[in-house]
Amino acid sequence: MEVLVVGGSGFIGTHLCDELQSRGHSVTAMSRSPGSENLPDGVETAVGDVTDYESLTEAFDGKDVVVNLVALSPLFEPKGGNKMHDIVHWQGTENVVKAAETNDVSRLVQMSALGADPDGDTAYIRSKGHAEHAVESSGLDWVIFRPSVVFGDGGEFVSFTKRLKGMFAPGVPLYPLPGNGKTRFQPIWVGDLVPMLADAVEDDDHVGKTYTIGGPEKLDLRQITEMVYDAEGKSISIVPLPMALAGVGLSVLGAVPGFPMGKDQYRSLKFDNTTDDNDVGAFGVEVDSMKTLGTYLSERP
Repeated sequence: MEVLVVGGSGFIGTHLCDELQSRGHSVTAMSRSPGSENLPDGVETAVGDVTDYESLTEAFDGKDVVVNLVALSPLFEPKGGNKMHDIVHWQGTENVVKAAETNDVSRLVQMSALGADPDGDTAYIRSKGHAEHAVESSGLDWVIFRPSVVFGDGGEFVSFTKRLKGMFAPGVPLYPLPGNGKTRFQPIWVGDLVPMLADAVEDDDHVGKTYTIGGPEKLDLRQITEMVYDAEGKSISIVPLPMALAGVGLSVLGAVPGFPMGKDQYRSLKFDNTTDDNDVGAFGVEVDSMKTLGTYLSERP
């Protein structure tokens, strides 16, 4: 098939392009400034910005399936403020849907997020919920994925724990974690996720379904932080930072130009990022066969 991966030069996109090409598909990676250095040989590139509909239409022509991976990070406040979540996720998805329908694309695979809800607690979650509605209301054959945090080479989740320390306690051996790091995640390895995305591209059985996807373990932020530092042979002394105090700190610091976190990131740390029912079985995946974060960290050079 002819497959267009919107956001194809990003972290998940480069892995997915490789997977799709290995399955014999003709793949085009679209982004605002695509580079071929991280893409496998033979993957075409196209310039397009989901916030600009006119920039999309040419690359959508003749495609059988479009995968929309474009997303801002939920871990940091976007440049331009939280309004950018609506612009990129919601309005951007509406543009992708319109371009797909106009060009007779048959299927759209949409990357969403766990907890996506138009009435959610953060701008990120709300925008993802509105984006899902735009996809579900379309005339396309659609598949939606709601993953927990994704880790792997090129991802930001592992480095996020160290960057967090740099913001809360630079230059000291203590690590104050908001809420004592009790926020839980269900990290999934990108190498486990992308074959499921590729299956959704190919298999009609997945059309019209929304999948909540997580890894094999539910870990809190304290456990994850300790694992990251242990894997590097470093020790860290974690001290609890009450959530209320963290909220005040992030609200104040968020007003400082250039500081990458704010009120929304505080709110996101107040609820878990885990599945109630992990849907990996719909893709023939056994949870016990999936790579754990600890295994990944131990294998890194």
